[in-house]
Parts: sequence; structure tokens; C-alpha cells
Amino acid sequence: MFTISHLIAPRTPFDGAPTLTGRLTLDGGHGEPVRATLRYSALGIVDAVMNGSRVSEDLLTPGWSSYEWRVRVAESDVTSLVEQESTLELTLGNGWYRGNLTWMGATAVYGDALAAIAEVRIEFEDGHVQLWGTDETWLARVSDTVHDDIYHGQTIDARRRGQTPSESAVRVLKEPNERFEAYVGPPVVPLETLPVRDAWASPSGTVIVDFGENIVGWARAKVSGGSGAVVTLRHAEVLENGEIGVRPLRSARATDRFILSGDDDVFEPRFTFHGFRYIEVDGWPGGLEAVRRGGLEAVRIGSRLRRTGTFSSSEPLLDRLHQNVVNSTLGNFVDLPTDCPQRDERLGWTGDIAVFAATSAYLFDVEDFLRDWLRDVVVEQEHQGGVVPYVVPDVLKYVGVPEDITPVDSTAVWSDALVWVPWAVWMASGNDRVLAENFGAMLSHLRHVESLVSPSGLWDQGFQFGDWLDPDAPPHDPADAKADRSLVATACLYRSADLTARIARVLGRDDVLDELEQLRSRTREAFRGAYVDAGARRLRNHCETSYALAIAFGLLDDDDRVWAGANLAELVVASGYRISTGFAGTPYILDALSGTGHLDVAGRLLLQRECPSWLYPVTMGATTIWERWDSMLPDGTINPGEMTSFNHYALGAVADWMHRELGGLTPLEPGYSRVRIAPRPIDGVDHAQTSFDSRHGAIAVSWRRDGSRVQVEATIPEGVVAEIRLGDVDEEVGPGVHQFSAEVATAVSV
Repeated sequence: MFTISHLIAPRTPFDGAPTLTGRLTLDGGHGEPVRATLRYSALGIVDAVMNGSRVSEDLLTPGWSSYEWRVRVAESDVTSLVEQESTLELTLGNGWYRGNLTWMGATAVYGDALAAIAEVRIEFEDGHVQLWGTDETWLARVSDTVHDDIYHGQTIDARRRGQTPSESAVRVLKEPNERFEAYVGPPVVPLETLPVRDAWASPSGTVIVDFGENIVGWARAKVSGGSGAVVTLRHAEVLENGEIGVRPLRSARATDRFILSGDDDVFEPRFTFHGFRYIEVDGWPGGLEAVRRGGLEAVRIGSRLRRTGTFSSSEPLLDRLHQNVVNSTLGNFVDLPTDCPQRDERLGWTGDIAVFAATSAYLFDVEDFLRDWLRDVVVEQEHQGGVVPYVVPDVLKYVGVPEDITPVDSTAVWSDALVWVPWAVWMASGNDRVLAENFGAMLSHLRHVESLVSPSGLWDQGFQFGDWLDPDAPPHDPADAKADRSLVATACLYRSADLTARIARVLGRDDVLDELEQLRSRTREAFRGAYVDAGARRLRNHCETSYALAIAFGLLDDDDRVWAGANLAELVVASGYRISTGFAGTPYILDALSGTGHLDVAGRLLLQRECPSWLYPVTMGATTIWERWDSMLPDGTINPGEMTSFNHYALGAVADWMHRELGGLTPLEPGYSRVRIAPRPIDGVDHAQTSFDSRHGAIAVSWRRDGSRVQVEATIPEGVVAEIRLGDVDEEVGPGVHQFSAEVATAVSV
């Protein structure tokens, strides 16, 4: 990856973030440079500036990967920046490498020395190539960043900018070059800038600024004041009793401090990020009125992802819910798929993306983003004896985990991400590369789980998260769900074995197909023997999640599906059409209902506004998906549980059903080369549209009620075949714009 460059670090520690500086002189006698390419990376995060200009818009480079085995390298075209005499400055932040990680307060988990590596390749008119990069001739100096931390924030002293700091020597670190590799996924970049929507004085007299949406990023400040004056920005997602609600942040201080130079200053803290809608501002010259006049704006950041999926309807609350799903995807797809972006956590929890992958793969082109993360999943698994850890990168193996989620081993849903995520990516993209890259690891996962299965064939040993965050669980015990944990685990094992067997067929892996099919059959038989009481026409664990998983994963025979669907519908009706499922059951309950002839119940469950429900947070002003159904209570106070986030995408997996069933667009073959157009209108929604920009082009479906009939328009691009299923319409069509109508009862089942 690097030919002549070395990993370098300051020889002595600095007060704050160091800047490493190298000076380049172009080789003479070869004409003008026609191309100059910079490759750079760091242990920590690095901001690269050449001749006074940032080399790209990329942020938080090189992101967070499993640093022990993978450190990614960014590449930028710097042809327009290089001069005869050039200066390259690499400023280093702590980032995930040396900063705070996890709620256990760990620091410097991966190492205590920040370091950078860079190499410029310059091609001249006559074909000559010059290589130049980091070595022992570089120098180190202090930057304007006094303090930086992902969780706690950044302090910038603008007075340092006007100084000429002394420079000191660097040291070369011995580093295996093979640890560095190119990015597979996209970089983190600025996505948009939001102005202040409102500002006011709180009951305690502090200035509070509202940006209108819960976003992830930071505030950019343009401010003038006396030299040494300090402006403090404290970030929060919600308000409570008129003040910013910081308790959900736990130990994360989420506070930026800007020390003024006495001139006109611009501050942008690019070595941290916050999840916030509100900022408490202290020390702004001129106070509230000056803040209202301008100078403060929010910068939303995230991985650069192409938007592919849309949805809208006649119900504004449903549209707001869908936009909240989009917002939470953007906020938690910051270099890797995280659980939340604001508190002292922000980890790549495998369970969250396991249930959300299909939704994200419809909304955005996430193929390379998730392929990159899956590389870390695989390398972590390889070094942990086949175990897929709770979080990836797995920092918990260094800092430990709370006793209530031990012993640490493979666990259903979470570890199943290694199978479920590639499957979702493949179905959306049609590229089986993601399957081939991860198939060996899928086998390792299943073989390890087999070692955890009891003689009965059930996965009923070891710790399980189960139906995490069941709304009936106590606030301080989110794993205390109604669904039997072993039922959930065994159902998930069946699904993973089933999907992996299908993947084996796709990849032509006949050598392991029999092994996988036998595991699938044994697991299904064990599940049915333990949990299906066909004589009583019920599951022995009689709750919504158990029925949802049994139906959606295909663990029941056709006759059993009838009574299981009826039982599930009865439970939902008995709950007052309120949600009664957690992480495991929520993504599948609407499919289980609509797929067994209870579309009307599914519709009422989706459109419920009382807590707990998908729309309750919307009625409370949410602009992102909450971690808990009641992260904020109806009286406006924050849930008393220690674990409460207002930006978690997992429960937003409902959007997948909205796209496929309510919107009416379902892929039947990977990459949407064959689709089903079959809208499922529900009471309370008079029209809806959805679209997906597939590899073949945009596929769109829109429908509208017209009296007792439903009018549908479908746009099909070249390379796609669509099966039209609506009422008595049963057709197969090719490219073009197709219109059709049919009598459709709200509760008709497919």
C-alpha cells in the first residue's frame, strides 16, 4: 500500500492535537506534474492539508475498523494543490484509536501513540514518477486543538493560529505495511448544513438553540469577541423541563469549547461528532440576540451514500415516520453501522444492523458500506474461535462487558448478522460478491452455534439478548421479555441455516449443502417439538414475538400458519393494537399478520398513535427513531432507564414492510431483476408511492383509492420483469409504464 513512507509520530507529547509537517520539492527537468495522488492514513483520525487547502472533504479519516488487523487508507487527487515547493500538514485527533470508548470509560484501547502515514505519487509530463512521503525528516508542532474526544467534544484555541509554534522531531514507528488497506466503503463527508430554526432563553437563563431536526455532526461557529473569551456549546437530542436533556448521554460530555482570538474566528470541530437537535450556548458575545442574528449553523455528517429508495403516502404521520427512519440511518451510518450516535457507546452492535439491513439496503446503496464493515466482522470472528461478537469492531474484548450480558459467546440475532446482512445486500444489489466474501465465515458461525445447541436440538444454552427491549420489560432490565429466549434463538438458528443453504446453492457449494440442509431440518424439527402445540392450536410460548418469528421464518406448516396467524391477530387486538414486541419480533410482526390474512390488524398496528407504537414518537415531535418505544414519556419527561437513546434505527425496520407491502414493491430475484407489484392498501391510507433505483434503473409503484377500486401505476425499466398481483389482476409485464385497477378489500391476503 505504501512504497517508501513510514508511520511517524511526535517524538514528545503535545498539549492537544499534534500537526505533522513535511515539505516537498518537485523533481526538476521533467516538465509539469500531470497527476498527483495522495494516500494517507493514521492511528487516530487525520485531517490533511496541502499548501493551506484541505485535500478532500473526507472526515474522520481513516474511520474505525478492527485496527489490530485493518487500518484503511484514504486516497485523494491533489494535482491542483501541488506546487514546486509544497507543504503537507497532517493533524491528528484521538478518534476511536486513543479516545474514550464505551460506557466503561476506557481510553487508549488500541494504543497510546497517535501516528500518521502519507505518500504522494507525482507523475510528470515525460513519464517520470516521484514518490515522497512521511519519514524522519518531518517535524511536529502543536495545532489549535487543545483537546478532542469523540464522546466529550473538542476545544479549539484560535489564539494558537496566529502563533509560530516551535517544531520538534518525529519518530518512525515500526509498523507492518500489510495492516494498511484501501477503503472498501465510502468516506464520511458533510451531508448538509442546517440553519438555526429558533433560539431562546431557558428557565435557568441559558441560551438554547434548536436546529429543527435530530442530526449527527457538529456546529460551525463564526464569532468575534475578546481574546481569550470562551464560547461553550453543549449538545443534546431533547429538552426536559425547558432545559437540554443530557442524562441519556451518560458520561459523554458532548461539549465543544471555542477560545476566541480577538479577531473574526471560524470554528469547526472535526475531531468529534454529536447526536443533537439542541445546543446550550454559553459565552457567546452579545448573548441571545447575537445568536439569533447568525453565526451558528449545524453540519450534518455521514457516510457518502447514494439514496435509492423513497416512500410517501396520504398519511402525514406515516411519512414523518419514514423520514425518521431515513434520518436515523444517516445518523448511525457514520463510517460503520452503530446503535446510536450520541452517548458513551456508538458501537457497531451486530443485532441492530441484523434486523435493519434490508431496510437500509432499500433506502440507500449500502453495498460497499456494509461490505467494508463485514470485513471487520469476519476478522474479529477469525480471532475469536468462530464467535461473532456483540459489537464490531469488538472493543468489548478489551474493556469487558457487564455481568448481565455474560458469558460472551455467539448470540441469536446479533451473531446472525453475519448471515442476514449479506443476504439483504445481495437481494438489493444482485451482486453475489458479498455472499462469496462471507460464506466461509457463515459456515464458521453455524458450526460454532451447533456446539452450543443442546442434545434436544434447541439453542437453549448460554446468554441470549432475546426479544431485547420488549415494551413490557422493566426499564432497567431490557432483556426481560415475554418471548422465550431459547425459542427466539432456535428460530434464528433455523433462519440462518436456511439462508446459508440457499447461499450455498447460489455459489455452487454442493460440498456443504447436505450439512446445511440437515442442520436446517434438525432445527425445524426441534423447534416444532418444543414450541408447537398443534393439538391445542397454539405455541407453548404464547406471545406476539414467538408467533411473528415462527410465521415469518417458515417454521410452521401451512395448516399451523392459519391458527398461528389468528392467535397473533388476537394478541394484537387484545393489546389495543399497541406494540408488544422488541428487537427480535418487531421487524417481522407486520409480515406475519399480513401474510396470514390479517392485513387489517397489521394496518391498525402500524397506524396506532398511542404508546407503545411506531407513530407515538412522531406525535411527540420525534425526527429520528427512538431506542425505546417510550424513550420520552407522554408527560414530556425522559424514560427513567439508564439506556435511552433518541436515535436508534432498529425499530425503524418497519419501513421494509412499508416498501414491500403497503407500497407494493417486492424483489423476487436478487437485484430486482424480477419484482412483484402488489400494493396492500390499509384503512387510513388513501394513496401511497414507493420507488427503488435498482441496478437496472428506477422501479416505481404508486396507487390511489378510487371509490371501491385501487388505481395503480408501475414504472418498470429494461431488464426487469414484474408480476402484477392486485385483486383479480394477475399479469406479467416488462419494461414501460403500466396502469391497472382492481377491486381490493382492505384485508385481502396474498
